[in-house]
Formats: sequence, structure tokens, C-alpha cells
Amino acid sequence: MKREAPFLPGFKLDQTFFGFNAKDRVALHKNLFDLMWHGEGRWDWNTIYNMPVFLRNFWIDSINKKNQPKATNKPKLSTMPGPAKS
Repeated sequence: MKREAPFLPGFKLDQTFFGFNAKDRVALHKNLFDLMWHGEGRWDWNTIYNMPVFLRNFWIDSINKKNQPKATNKPKLSTMPGPAKS
């Protein structure tokens, strides 16, 4: 006697709770790359990938805060008066 899984009408196996859609995977791997790049060799890919999410977010936030003042402290270009037009 062969047993099969019960057929349930309307039961879909498209997307489950776990897993990422394609857009989320890109963001995850971008974060992993950024941590490896800004970590300057302190971490390898396996370490960052298996790092708890709260800790990974902590490091990403601290890197963003550290790099933020550099972007805002750029000298502003002054507008010098040009030659007088007649």
C-alpha cells in the first residue's frame, strides 16, 4: 500500500516563512561585503555570515556612524564673484 501526502485544496508551497526573496539576498550579501571591506581583514566571510544578526547590525551601525562625519565635514565650495558683466 502506497502512502502519499494528503491533498489539501488551496495549500500553496510557493513561499514559506523562512528564507529570503531575491531583493533581500542582495541586501544581505551587500552588508556582508561591506563588513568584510571595512573590517580590513579582521573577519572572514564565514565569521560574518554566521554572526548573530543583532551583532552584525551593531557593527554595520557603528561603521555607518564612524563614516558619517567624514561625509558631512567636507569643505564647502565658496562662490567667488565672477568678472563684472556689462
